[in-house]
Amino acid sequence: MKSTKLKIENNKGYKLNAFLELPANQKPNQYAIFAHCFTCSSSLSAVRNISRALTNYGFGVLRFDFTGLGRSEGEFAESYFSANVEDLIAVSNYMDSNYEAPSLLVGHSLGGAAVLTAASRLDNIKAVATVGAPSTVSHVTHLFSHGISEVKEKGAAEVNIGGRPFKINTEFINDFGKTDLPLIVKNMRKPLLIMHSPIDTIVGIKNAEQLYHNAHHPKSFVTLDNADHLLTNPNDSNYVGNVIGTWVQRYFKQEENQMLETEGEQLVGHLNLVDDNFTTSIQTKNHFMIADEPASIGGDDFGPSPYEYLNAGLAACTVMTLKMYAERKQWDLQEVFVYISHSKKHSDELELDVEKPGYLDHINKKLKFVGNLDQAQKQRLMEIASRCPVHKTIASEVIFNTEVINN
Repeated sequence: MKSTKLKIENNKGYKLNAFLELPANQKPNQYAIFAHCFTCSSSLSAVRNISRALTNYGFGVLRFDFTGLGRSEGEFAESYFSANVEDLIAVSNYMDSNYEAPSLLVGHSLGGAAVLTAASRLDNIKAVATVGAPSTVSHVTHLFSHGISEVKEKGAAEVNIGGRPFKINTEFINDFGKTDLPLIVKNMRKPLLIMHSPIDTIVGIKNAEQLYHNAHHPKSFVTLDNADHLLTNPNDSNYVGNVIGTWVQRYFKQEENQMLETEGEQLVGHLNLVDDNFTTSIQTKNHFMIADEPASIGGDDFGPSPYEYLNAGLAACTVMTLKMYAERKQWDLQEVFVYISHSKKHSDELELDVEKPGYLDHINKKLKFVGNLDQAQKQRLMEIASRCPVHKTIASEVIFNTEVINN
């Protein structure tokens, strides 16, 4: 699963901070947008967990911060409900222009109300899922009711929501009463999944009942037993993602999201010369990686280069070896940093007396140790760093066996 950071401009010119999560094979069958809860951000663990669970069902999932929240531009006072809906539409339009129009909207809490409203305006949306959503947009006003009188007097106020200060104004407050969510749900003719916890103390379970009552079939309800509103238990958010991924398959064309097979080997690399430039998929039994070349030599820079992966393997092996050695010696080694670069250097530059002078592979390794270590211990660790298995493999003669597998 790969996460790509994006900046998406909304209709006010603000840059919205976003992340696009892709399936392990980097080729989504469909796209989804996730809308986070009131005053939250796309970095909330529940948002990440649900989004990443959906990638296992072939979805590319874009999670983003609403205006004035997380790392998006703008002020919180501009993040009133209708602005949230406009942000969703801007993100959908961006996806349509740069990737593919999203077909699924997922919303948590007030984000659930926002995706219901946005879905009524977006023809490309084929299904909607909500988690802990209110049945009326005005439901959230109780969270800042202590500041409403001050806003009426002064036009603006700073309120405390969930232990954090936020500035609100008259437009912010009034906007929450402009949307008739029950009517929107009643008129929506799209598959709807409503998920809610019966012990939700922030948005009570009655809200799910009212949403379900107003919605037309096909509609589904799944209870989230013992879950809190923010789904702080990772098991709850992973469950939500898996349920949505399974539920939505009934309403989308079935497409198999194929993974690479290692065919009994430790790893497989694959490059599609028709669709890709240098972007190479690498699959182990349990993990996926992307390799590429930098743009300076004609690549797309979607992942580390082959030599950067070589350096990465050496770096990982080095620090792991040093960890095991220091623990066995009971030395106070707390952290290890290893900095590695590969290059081609001439034997003369390296002051090597070789039979045939020329360019040689050169790996530069620098070590930094954190801990209460004397100079002798540091010197010994430097020696051990050259004894890690990957270092020894690279430094020794390697015997290759290559064969062609016929289709």
